Amino acid sequence: MRTLIKNGTVYQKGQFTQKDLLIENEHILDIADKINIPAEQVIDASLKYVFPGFIDLHSHLRDPGQTYKEDIVSGTRAAAKGGFTTVCAMPNTEPVTDNIAAVEYIHRRAKDLGFCKVKVIGALTKKQEGLEIAEMASMKKGGIVAVSDDGKCVQNARLMMNCMKYAVNYQLPIIIHAEDYNLAGKGQIHSGKVATALGLSGIPPIAEEVIISRDIMLAESTKAKIHIAHLSSAKSVEMIKDAKTRGLQVTCEVTPHHLVLNEEACISFDTNTKMKPPLRSEKDRQTLVEALRNGTIDCIATDHAPHQDFEKEREFDYAPFGVIGFETAFAVLYSELVLPGVLSLERLIEALTVSPARVLGLPSPELEKGACADLCLADLDQKTPIYSDTLLSKSKNSPWINLELQGKITCTFCNGRVTWQG
Repeated sequence: MRTLIKNGTVYQKGQFTQKDLLIENEHILDIADKINIPAEQVIDASLKYVFPGFIDLHSHLRDPGQTYKEDIVSGTRAAAKGGFTTVCAMPNTEPVTDNIAAVEYIHRRAKDLGFCKVKVIGALTKKQEGLEIAEMASMKKGGIVAVSDDGKCVQNARLMMNCMKYAVNYQLPIIIHAEDYNLAGKGQIHSGKVATALGLSGIPPIAEEVIISRDIMLAESTKAKIHIAHLSSAKSVEMIKDAKTRGLQVTCEVTPHHLVLNEEACISFDTNTKMKPPLRSEKDRQTLVEALRNGTIDCIATDHAPHQDFEKEREFDYAPFGVIGFETAFAVLYSELVLPGVLSLERLIEALTVSPARVLGLPSPELEKGACADLCLADLDQKTPIYSDTLLSKSKNSPWINLELQGKITCTFCNGRVTWQG
């Protein structure tokens, strides 16, 4: 089947130009100023933008084990609605994705039923217990793209060093959830003025920073490639900038919520503002935005973490950490950063597409002749409503619930197939 997209403003090599784009089966057959070849489907993309499909390096699909929160079908459908054509699934499933059988289950289910591509991230340690190295060799044969104990952090420095040495043998990046448990304690939000005012225990930035410092030194010693997940503090940015200056293989990501919200969002005791690491000070937030703008922070990842209402609608201390992000990421970032002129649209799209692909060595999602037809269309003049009954995710735990945001993904193609149209 041929699909012709006419008159779109197409993102190519960091720039926007008006082009026609012809898709045949799974690939882009041609991209040019004008294409007049007959096609079974013609989409008029006048006044719309055509982006490469977004890539999310950090998501939780909850499948297997907690499919009442999300599963591969609902999660990838929500991702497609948000413009994502590839998502990376973290291993904190039940049972933990720490062996080849678990990896193959996710791959098979995603291939058969998914609305986007799912890349599997295997566990760093067995059962994510931080005691023994997981079966990286067999999982690599099964197709994992990285290893991580995300949601947990290896506390033993010697074990972490051995994990890095082992991962180097299989060219596997390690994605790090940086949290010193003793320093974080039973903290609920950022250790600052809001925590004091609300009477909640705080998580200090140093709980993140001390692990990042340790793992940068270990990576320098072992020559490992490490990727720091969901960065939240200004000091963390400073350490990563220094590591990059010294030529170490260190990359990092930031979430939409850490880019646009700060600790003040927690004043209402809304548990949809409870995540780990927590929303930090306004100074930290501004530092993260500047680091994304100048390239110190490589990419944006949602950390899509679904929880059901009965789990979130509890006392703040007892509610789980995490928020969903697939369906809101683009609209939030466009509304809060691009429209006010804080971040360019070009840098936003780079951080959602080319940069995450580069971090994990995935195929570059460039829109060019012969490339895989993974792309999305956006209407920047339309609004995206964020209401419980409009979200496709099984869970509705979003800090932007009941809002309408500017910018809407109107159509998503994955492997040349329409996976979302709204």
